[in-house]
Amino acid sequence: MQKIKVGIIGGAGYTGGELIRLLINHPNAELTYVHSKSNAGKAVHAVHGDLVGETSVAFSSTFTDNVDVVFLCLGHGDAKKFLQENIDAFKSARIIDLSNDFRLSANAAFNEERSFVYGLPELNKQEIISATNVANPGCFATAIQLGLLPLAKAGLVTEVYTTGITGSTGAGQGLSATSHFSWRANNVQAYKTLSHQHLGEISQSLHQLQVKQDVDISFVPWRGDFTRGIFISSQLNCPLTQQEVHELFEEYYAEHPFTFVSNEPIFLKQVVNTNKCFIQLEKVGTKLVVHSIIDNLLKGASGQAVQNMNLMFGLDEKAGLRLKANFF
Repeated sequence: MQKIKVGIIGGAGYTGGELIRLLINHPNAELTYVHSKSNAGKAVHAVHGDLVGETSVAFSSTFTDNVDVVFLCLGHGDAKKFLQENIDAFKSARIIDLSNDFRLSANAAFNEERSFVYGLPELNKQEIISATNVANPGCFATAIQLGLLPLAKAGLVTEVYTTGITGSTGAGQGLSATSHFSWRANNVQAYKTLSHQHLGEISQSLHQLQVKQDVDISFVPWRGDFTRGIFISSQLNCPLTQQEVHELFEEYYAEHPFTFVSNEPIFLKQVVNTNKCFIQLEKVGTKLVVHSIIDNLLKGASGQAVQNMNLMFGLDEKAGLRLKANFF
């Protein structure tokens, strides 16, 4: 099979770096260019130091239509602006956007010709397969939704209390008062309490599965003192037994190769550096707690974007994503 020609817009950040690492080792992809205004002309490995000896690609100041798919790794609000200014350069290319600009159905239509499908494969796999444009989900949104989708399909999600902790890479590569090492080390902080930007897409997906029932989701995110990974705990009332809930989850994820339901306690090292999600269920009385874990940069961003590319081009869903966890 002829390789898929790929372009990346905004390749200097964390998600861009992860995409480069995945794509240069993807059996069906050819990385054509990596665009970056601030690093044009520099070797990619000069910014992403772990790629020394892995690729000779340099950052480009230009981009062309001579690609099959373009990944937009731009800041929130910048992806839509970039397309408004440059859409004619991508007339024949499919687009996978990693920002939040097109995730909500109200914003999914860029113009009359281009509309974005919400790219959570465990929810919209068939729509992704036939899509021209995909809006990649947010990292917290992915982890929370994967813990709730089977329950929503069964009409069991009404009120949810969720807490989640994320590594520092979730804040992006730019330094801020709460992202540098000396602040993060030995420190934890709640932020955006009950107002996180991913709540909209989570509610949208749950409503997609249980149309006639509204969901009240209360989410408190935390900044953690580690670099990557997300650990979510969602609590809700559930009338099913532990065994019934487990069977519900097993059945829902039977055809989804990256999500696993565990009978044992789960922990971040199982998923960091992989595109996997692990789920653990605990039930006490009427209360159910669903724990879900992902790598925020892979299943929560670049890995899921490649998974979506695989589906869009009819490839093995796991192509280029058979990754080993950094277990020790």
